[in-house]
Amino acid sequence: MPITVTTTTPPTTTKATVANKPALHHTSLRAGMPAPFFEGINQQGQLISLRSFTGRRLLLYFYPKDNTPPCTAQACNLRDHYSELGKNGISIVGVSADNELSHAEFSDKHQLPFSILADTDLAIIKAYDVWGMKDIAGRFFEGIVRTSFLIDEHGIIERVINNVSTSKHADQILNS
Repeated sequence: MPITVTTTTPPTTTKATVANKPALHHTSLRAGMPAPFFEGINQQGQLISLRSFTGRRLLLYFYPKDNTPPCTAQACNLRDHYSELGKNGISIVGVSADNELSHAEFSDKHQLPFSILADTDLAIIKAYDVWGMKDIAGRFFEGIVRTSFLIDEHGIIERVINNVSTSKHADQILNS
């Protein structure tokens, strides 16, 4: 009878893992850096780009998925404070990998007064380095890491908000 030998390789520990958990991703972009150029189609079929906001401040926020409870809470919080953000000179654009039809339905359902860009090829998401490892309820996987960028009138990143509070996001923007 042949003998079968089984060997196992112990797991390696790298900077990317702590206690067998992958490191969570945060964008490499920082305040003071030029905002990467972007352009995309919004829920109304219009082409929107960074140049569309020259001379104005912009909140560019990235979120994982239309019609999920946290993403809806975030969008509705921004909707509810849209006027106040506008009075502070801040325009808003959301970005996710959902398509235009999904964004149109999401926007109509929640009466969102700002553009949401369909980034189905992940070009904007990757340019802003918000694709990476994340943890939801102890489950680790790659996806869009909820992140917001406040961009000034000249296209320079003023602030990066990594730990977004979905229900109080406008407060994070206005009071920090």
